Amino acid sequence: MTLKGSILKNVVKLYSKLSSSIKSPQKLQEITLRKLLNSASKTDFGKHYKFNSILKSSSIINAFQDTVPIYDYDEIYNKWWYRLLKGDRDVTWPGKIKIFALTSGTTESSSKYIPISSQMQSSMGRASFKGICAYLNELDLPPDFYNGKILMLGGSTQLKQVDDLLMGDLSGILTGDMPLWMNLLYEPSLQITRESDWDKKLDQVIKEAYKWNIGVITGVPAWVQILIERLIAHYKVDNIYEIWPNLKLYIHGGVSMEPYYSYFNTLLGDNMLYLDTYTASEGFIAFQNSKYSEGMRMILQNGIFYEFILFNSENFTNEGKLLDHAKTLNISEVEENEEYAIILSTNAGAWRYLIGDTIKFTNTCKNEIVITGRIKHFLSLCGEHLSVGNMSDAISRLNKELNLNITEFTVFGGKAGNYFSHTWWLGLDKDMDNLVLSNKLDSILRTLNDDYNTERDYALKEVIVNVIPNAMFYKWMEANNKAGGSHKFPRVLSKEQKASWLSFIKQKHIKQV
Repeated sequence: MTLKGSILKNVVKLYSKLSSSIKSPQKLQEITLRKLLNSASKTDFGKHYKFNSILKSSSIINAFQDTVPIYDYDEIYNKWWYRLLKGDRDVTWPGKIKIFALTSGTTESSSKYIPISSQMQSSMGRASFKGICAYLNELDLPPDFYNGKILMLGGSTQLKQVDDLLMGDLSGILTGDMPLWMNLLYEPSLQITRESDWDKKLDQVIKEAYKWNIGVITGVPAWVQILIERLIAHYKVDNIYEIWPNLKLYIHGGVSMEPYYSYFNTLLGDNMLYLDTYTASEGFIAFQNSKYSEGMRMILQNGIFYEFILFNSENFTNEGKLLDHAKTLNISEVEENEEYAIILSTNAGAWRYLIGDTIKFTNTCKNEIVITGRIKHFLSLCGEHLSVGNMSDAISRLNKELNLNITEFTVFGGKAGNYFSHTWWLGLDKDMDNLVLSNKLDSILRTLNDDYNTERDYALKEVIVNVIPNAMFYKWMEANNKAGGSHKFPRVLSKEQKASWLSFIKQKHIKQV
């Protein structure tokens, strides 16, 4: 087995060297856009917006932005993507789209159908491999580490078939698309990955776990946490390393790790390495290529053209709706520590698509970013402009200062007489005084956000904190068929989600403040 480890380590080192580029970010993005426009020029979308004319322009980026409008999901679906579900060809991307990632996003409850082309599947596979190679090459782990396998804790690879179309969780789509030889590097087995019932899948993983040599785990933090806890309880061991002694790396994405680090350090120890990735249903956007990096490096030549819009009141309403006059920026025009909404044009037929995420550049020279939240996933009832990034940072500080292990939380806004209130639900598996938590959380948020601090003295009159067991968050997810896979508990509840959550809490006979 040592030979296998040595070979894989050399492959990682070689691929890391080959995948670097000396071209400027702007040049890489221009090349990418040109390829996208060329590929889609004969589609209905390309003909409608005259891609061939754009390609002849002296500045194709400017011509593209002047010609093609910005779309959100509802707009591009209602005008173009609905035809993909009818089986139409050459709509926004050449050929017929046969696979769709189903996602509720993190702000709406209804399913979204995100097209996944074969080119996008290849792009995601390349980006994933590139990210892991770059990170592992820097760590220079011994060959024995490469004898282990990667545990992929994702959605079911058994996709739902509607006519001749396939639909399912993105993680299940990508896992099912792997070449057969790559299955030699991964667990669990194909039989287990096909399981759609999350509890049954966990039971099967736990049953087989002692047979595996796992070096890497990948998955959403909440579900990985549940698996580790259940493994330790099932095998009656003190820690996970009694089962998987070679476990060294956790690859995560889709949600901020800040609220989880404190508990994960307790659960996995201080020596666990963490690799942050930014994978959306619309594409693989960025990965952390160094353990010393604060942010994730954007992938600029892999089938995605990026644009950015400053996330402020000049460009967005208080409800997160894009204003008509909003100005877009290119990769060469962004600045560090400004919050941007991100727009994608991809090799799956998304064009100037506002995916709903907000990011900040931590290093513009290296094109490194962090995810800060969602354009509709923040609270601003009276001008407090509280982002998910603020919330995650506050919970992380709350954990450290009060020695807590809050991993799940959510918040929604409401009225307090003629003024406003924030109601928080914190996942905590021990008793804690609600008022102490409320005062401390409020104090931390005041230091993190000047607008919040100002409004707390005027219009934002109440900050209410409820404490419930972490398990309640997961049970609500299960009750709404959102257990496992890429699903995350929403940090800010919409009106419909709030009603569902409060109904669930009432059914469980949990008192609220």
